[in-house]
Amino acid sequence: MKSTIPLLDLQAQYRPLRDQILAAMTRVADSQRFIMGPEIDALEQELARMLGIRHAIAVSSGTDAVLLALMALGIGADDEVITPTYSFFATAGAVVRLGARPILVDIDPVTFNVDPDQIARAVTPRTKAIVPVHLFGQSAELDPIVRTAERAGIPIVEDAAQAIGATYRTRPVGGIGALGCFSFFPSKNLGAFGDAGLVTTNDDGLAKRARLLRAHGMEPRYYHHLVGGNFRMDALQAAILRVKAPHLAAWTEGRRANAARYRELFQAAGLLGAVTLPAEPTDRLHIYNQFVIRTADRDGLKKHLDAQGIGNEIYYPVPFHLQPCFAHLGYRRGAFPQAERAAAESLAIPIYGELTRDQQETVVSAIAAFVRTSAHAGSQAR
Repeated sequence: MKSTIPLLDLQAQYRPLRDQILAAMTRVADSQRFIMGPEIDALEQELARMLGIRHAIAVSSGTDAVLLALMALGIGADDEVITPTYSFFATAGAVVRLGARPILVDIDPVTFNVDPDQIARAVTPRTKAIVPVHLFGQSAELDPIVRTAERAGIPIVEDAAQAIGATYRTRPVGGIGALGCFSFFPSKNLGAFGDAGLVTTNDDGLAKRARLLRAHGMEPRYYHHLVGGNFRMDALQAAILRVKAPHLAAWTEGRRANAARYRELFQAAGLLGAVTLPAEPTDRLHIYNQFVIRTADRDGLKKHLDAQGIGNEIYYPVPFHLQPCFAHLGYRRGAFPQAERAAAESLAIPIYGELTRDQQETVVSAIAAFVRTSAHAGSQAR
């Protein structure tokens, strides 16, 4: 019988916390306060302390966090926002929803994160924000991006949806730009029981504006100063996140330990020529929301792992510039070769903290078997 190793095992994380989580949910149910209120206030204070950022603003999703951050900066029709073409859809989708134009740039082939040099070249007088993405749990190279932004007087919105707890040169992501955006989607390192997100900032004025926009620009009740939206986090999600947040550091260390073990196992199996492992620059703390490898026959490897019952996922098969809904932007295939190559070669394998050594050995053995078979088939063809 084939082994079954999921890409992510939420049950393994949930079981030890079940009683505490159910108690938190009961607390909210008994209070009958489901929108805003003390659970939201307490979560915001706790996360602000944990992240070392002055303001944490709980919102309805990671997508809405990016949208709200851009709204707080006044991004609107005909503005340009620079962002990588390789990310989750919300990064560019939020820009377009505000009537602005995403100016797409390519990525660094080593880290999958945005290329700072391309950002510098993309700035125009119409640029109103830069949105670097801390993809897969690792910070983008922020210092040159910050220098570009400061020279041009442009704010940075950090898309840290996948990177809660990651750092760049000891500084927490989400607190380096004007605003930061986090997601608590269940698959994230700190996941809710549904959609939830967070906006962070060290700027008092931006925090006040974001809080106002979060609830239809309303203060006091029924008096609307701005046209905002309904971006409020449910109290149930806040209560659950309050139970889970104190465990985030330990969960992160579990993921990092498993990443280190993968490096040992891949090297021992002689796979480093055929498989490229995630880069880990020494000036950044990678929290491994995903462990993404690269290989030439990615699609063949995926089919092989699927057949073995080993969870895997392609993040992301189609860069923004090739998405049908962005055809009006005028980009063509070949415009961003590094992103297109990453889309064709990258594959995420299991990395959650509860993953055992035996399971990791099974994953690496399956990949080694595929590589050997492929190499033999290639030699036979010659």
